[in-house]
Amino acid sequence: MAFQSRAAEPIQLPRKWKSLLVLGIVLILAGTVALVASFVATLASVLSFGWLLLVTGGMEAVYAFQQSRWSGTLLHVVNGVLSVVVGLMLLVHPGAGALVLTLLIAMFFLIGGLFRIIASLVTRLPHRGWVALSGVVTLLLGIFIWRQLPGAAVWVIGTFVGVDMILIGWSWVMVALVARDR
Repeated sequence: MAFQSRAAEPIQLPRKWKSLLVLGIVLILAGTVALVASFVATLASVLSFGWLLLVTGGMEAVYAFQQSRWSGTLLHVVNGVLSVVVGLMLLVHPGAGALVLTLLIAMFFLIGGLFRIIASLVTRLPHRGWVALSGVVTLLLGIFIWRQLPGAAVWVIGTFVGVDMILIGWSWVMVALVARDR
């Protein structure tokens, strides 16, 4: 079976570009607020994640008991209970939760950055210089966050959420403007 490129297919753009433009602008504004008030955004993110774990963990545990004849019941019960417990811990101690999540982000960046650097050196990837650069930047971010702990816990998550919202917002604005012009 031959590989066929989809590049020749026309791109479908939304017809209602104004709502996409508004969404993009709202995301840019919300991201800017998150950057300015990174502590509040961090707290809101940790609490939201805690509620998400609590609700989904409860749903999974209930589902497991409803499917009691299934062989994976124990796995779902354990995972559901674990999610509920971690969710409750995040809700009761959001500051400690922010610290743990920030530590995990730092470790993710450290390990991911090292992996990309090593992969770019030992493999013949196309454009491996970009992979190496990405690895160096990610590694440096990990080191920066790690060295800022525990103080970084109050701003890292909120800052990352804010930057992400701004970038997503700009991408929606750009798509909306292209859709408007077509």
